[in-house]
Amino acid sequence: MKTLSIISKSLKEQIRSYWVLLLSLSMGPFFIFVYFLIVESSKPLYTVLIANNDIGVVTNGEQINHGNYLIEYFKSFNSETISIPFTVTVVTDNISGIESVKKRKADALIIVDNSFSQDIDKRILNDSTALPKVEFVGDLTNTNYLVSAVWANEILNEYTLQATHNKRTVEVSETGLGTSATMSTFDMIVPGILIVSLIMLMFTASIAFVSEVENKTIMRLKLSKITAFEFLGGISMVQLSVGIVSVLLTLLTAIMLGFQYTGSIFIMIIIASLTSLSIIAFSLIIAAITESANEVLVVGNFPMFLFMFFTGAAFPLKSDTLFSITNYPINLQRLMTPTHAISALNKTLIMNMNLSSIIPEIISIIVLTLLYFLTGGMIFKKRHLKLT
Repeated sequence: MKTLSIISKSLKEQIRSYWVLLLSLSMGPFFIFVYFLIVESSKPLYTVLIANNDIGVVTNGEQINHGNYLIEYFKSFNSETISIPFTVTVVTDNISGIESVKKRKADALIIVDNSFSQDIDKRILNDSTALPKVEFVGDLTNTNYLVSAVWANEILNEYTLQATHNKRTVEVSETGLGTSATMSTFDMIVPGILIVSLIMLMFTASIAFVSEVENKTIMRLKLSKITAFEFLGGISMVQLSVGIVSVLLTLLTAIMLGFQYTGSIFIMIIIASLTSLSIIAFSLIIAAITESANEVLVVGNFPMFLFMFFTGAAFPLKSDTLFSITNYPINLQRLMTPTHAISALNKTLIMNMNLSSIIPEIISIIVLTLLYFLTGGMIFKKRHLKLT
């Protein structure tokens, strides 16, 4: 009988700690779902752009352009070989193709040299000095580019072999965008880790908000007629300072360990500040639905895992575009502000792009931050700031 009493008592206490119970029961299914999405989003799909600068040749009175034939060969090779999951798109000039690769709308750009047809004709005549030339352009830190380049190079060699009936010889040059050609593996992970340091604000900010409720000091704040904006704004400013210090310490540590920082510190601080405010805003939602620091530490694990796993902060992650706004792709990942922050850091730190190039990311972060603040503010005010 005593055992039954203990069981009953323990069961009731477990139910009272429903957040801990929910975490324990849902963590397994949650990670199954996480890894399912990771596997689904990591299925290979590569976009290759081709800029044909070949001027062609006239053979037996007929205009021949092997650059155009190469494009058709790429398309036919892809349609006949299901093991190569990439699409081939023709661009009219090099500049637009480079911009698409910089903005990650494509994985690689192949530039066909203007003497491509001439060199192939010479190879047909067994001129061993002639080398058909193409250039591969891309972000050398992007795995999708590396895979695309390998497949493209193989298809290119197959085409020249069939066209010249000679040994597969082609001169391929590679151009890395921005600083991608000189970046180490360690350099590549730093932008994501900078954002991870800001995601950890989710706990400090949530606890800062909810501790006023837990310690009952919220009652004195209510009686002082303080507005919700003043209360939330004051705590947010302190947490913003914590976020800036955190990201600067993370960056300093990375530099001391060999990270080659080449971007603008001013742009990085802008990105870090906006991201910090967005995390603080989301933390307000967590604080609004909890009543103690212990509950925050339990509940906060769910969004923290989401923000780390699905935004590309911990490792690269790609998902399908749902729709676009002024050519800016929107997907499920982009409902979380760290996704935009990492995109902005990659553009400025790796691609050496300026502030104007990350305006879509900045606008997205601001819009989502306002949405987080409005949602969290209304719930927090109703639950914790409303006088009864």
